[in-house]
Amino acid sequence: QVQLVDSGGGLVQAGGSLRLSCAASGRTFSNYVMGWFRQAPGKEREFVAAISRSGRNTYYTDSVKGRFTISRDNAKNTVYLQMNSLKPEDTAVYYCAANGGISLVAVTGYDYWGQGTQVTVSS
Repeated sequence: QVQLVDSGGGLVQAGGSLRLSCAASGRTFSNYVMGWFRQAPGKEREFVAAISRSGRNTYYTDSVKGRFTISRDNAKNTVYLQMNSLKPEDTAVYYCAANGGISLVAVTGYDYWGQGTQVTVSS
Protein backbone atom coordinates (compact mmCIF):
# COMPACT_ATOMS: atom_id res chain seq x y z
CA GLN A 1 0.00 0.00 0.00
CA VAL A 2 1.07 3.55 -0.76
CA GLN A 3 -0.68 6.52 0.80
CA LEU A 4 -0.55 9.79 -1.15
CA VAL A 5 -1.49 13.25 0.10
CA ASP A 6 -1.82 16.07 -2.43
CA SER A 7 -1.44 19.72 -1.51
CA GLY A 8 -0.64 23.14 -2.93
CA GLY A 9 -3.73 23.96 -4.96
CA GLY A 10 -5.48 27.29 -4.85
CA LEU A 11 -6.88 30.24 -6.78
CA VAL A 12 -4.53 32.07 -9.12
CA GLN A 13 -4.88 34.55 -11.94
CA ALA A 14 -4.09 33.60 -15.51
CA GLY A 15 -0.36 33.77 -16.09
CA GLY A 16 0.41 32.92 -12.49
CA SER A 17 2.15 29.93 -10.94
CA LEU A 18 1.47 27.22 -8.39
CA ARG A 19 3.49 24.29 -7.10
CA LEU A 20 1.68 21.13 -6.17
CA SER A 21 3.18 18.58 -3.80
CA CYS A 22 2.37 14.95 -3.18
CA ALA A 23 3.74 13.29 -0.07
CA ALA A 24 3.95 9.49 -0.07
CA SER A 25 4.12 6.99 2.74
CA GLY A 26 3.98 3.23 2.95
CA ARG A 27 5.92 1.19 0.44
CA THR A 28 9.23 2.37 -1.00
CA PHE A 29 8.48 5.55 -2.90
CA SER A 30 11.44 5.21 -5.25
CA ASN A 31 10.02 1.95 -6.60
CA TYR A 32 7.19 3.79 -8.32
CA VAL A 33 6.84 5.80 -11.46
CA MET A 34 4.71 8.77 -10.36
CA GLY A 35 2.15 10.74 -12.30
CA TRP A 36 -0.13 13.74 -12.10
CA PHE A 37 -3.64 13.74 -13.53
CA ARG A 38 -6.40 16.31 -13.53
CA GLN A 39 -10.16 16.30 -13.79
CA ALA A 40 -12.24 19.31 -14.78
CA PRO A 41 -15.99 19.48 -14.04
CA GLY A 42 -17.93 17.27 -16.42
CA LYS A 43 -14.80 15.81 -17.97
CA GLU A 44 -12.86 12.61 -17.62
CA ARG A 45 -9.67 12.44 -15.61
CA GLU A 46 -6.71 13.09 -17.91
CA PHE A 47 -2.97 12.51 -17.82
CA VAL A 48 -0.80 15.56 -17.18
CA ALA A 49 2.74 14.39 -16.44
CA ALA A 50 4.80 11.46 -15.22
CA ILE A 51 8.30 10.93 -13.91
CA SER A 52 10.52 7.85 -13.83
CA ARG A 53 11.67 6.20 -10.62
CA SER A 54 15.05 7.96 -10.68
CA GLY A 55 13.61 11.27 -11.87
CA ARG A 56 15.77 11.31 -14.98
CA ASN A 57 12.89 10.88 -17.42
CA THR A 58 9.75 12.96 -17.60
CA TYR A 59 6.66 12.88 -19.79
CA TYR A 60 3.99 15.51 -20.44
CA THR A 61 0.75 15.89 -22.24
CA ASP A 62 1.08 18.34 -25.11
CA SER A 63 -1.08 21.05 -23.57
CA VAL A 64 1.29 21.58 -20.62
CA LYS A 65 4.69 21.12 -22.28
CA GLY A 66 6.91 24.11 -21.63
CA ARG A 67 4.69 25.34 -18.78
CA PHE A 68 4.61 22.51 -16.23
CA THR A 69 7.54 20.66 -14.68
CA ILE A 70 7.30 17.42 -12.75
CA SER A 71 10.05 16.51 -10.30
CA ARG A 72 10.61 14.23 -7.34
CA ASP A 73 12.71 14.03 -4.22
CA ASN A 74 13.08 10.38 -3.26
CA ALA A 75 14.75 11.29 0.03
CA LYS A 76 11.59 13.20 1.01
CA ASN A 77 9.15 10.76 -0.61
CA THR A 78 7.60 13.66 -2.48
CA VAL A 79 6.68 14.44 -6.06
CA TYR A 80 6.04 17.97 -7.28
CA LEU A 81 4.28 19.68 -10.16
CA GLN A 82 5.47 23.21 -10.86
CA MET A 83 2.84 24.97 -12.95
CA ASN A 84 3.72 28.24 -14.68
CA SER A 85 1.86 30.44 -17.15
CA LEU A 86 -1.41 29.01 -15.92
CA LYS A 87 -4.48 29.31 -18.11
CA PRO A 88 -8.20 29.16 -17.22
CA GLU A 89 -8.38 25.81 -19.02
CA ASP A 90 -5.95 24.39 -16.46
CA THR A 91 -8.70 24.68 -13.85
CA ALA A 92 -9.32 21.21 -12.41
CA VAL A 93 -8.79 18.95 -9.44
CA TYR A 94 -5.25 17.64 -9.66
CA TYR A 95 -4.33 14.16 -8.44
CA CYS A 96 -1.00 12.48 -7.97
CA ALA A 97 -0.79 8.75 -8.50
CA ALA A 98 1.64 5.86 -8.22
CA ASN A 99 2.01 3.76 -11.33
CA GLY A 100 1.32 0.04 -11.34
CA GLY A 101 3.61 -0.57 -14.30
CA ILE A 102 1.11 -1.02 -17.11
CA SER A 103 0.37 2.26 -18.85
CA LEU A 104 1.98 5.61 -18.27
CA VAL A 105 -0.90 7.79 -19.48
CA ALA A 106 -4.00 5.75 -18.66
CA VAL A 107 -5.89 6.14 -15.41
CA THR A 108 -6.05 2.35 -15.21
CA GLY A 109 -2.26 2.18 -15.15
CA TYR A 110 -2.09 3.66 -11.66
CA ASP A 111 -2.73 1.76 -8.46
CA TYR A 112 -2.69 4.45 -5.79
CA TRP A 113 -4.18 7.95 -5.80
CA GLY A 114 -4.07 11.07 -3.70
CA GLN A 115 -7.25 12.79 -2.59
CA GLY A 116 -6.85 15.63 -5.08
CA THR A 117 -6.21 19.35 -4.77
CA GLN A 118 -8.27 22.06 -6.49
CA VAL A 119 -6.58 24.44 -8.89
CA THR A 120 -8.64 27.37 -10.12
CA VAL A 121 -7.28 29.83 -12.67
CA SER A 122 -9.23 33.03 -13.15
CA SER A 123 -9.15 35.01 -16.38
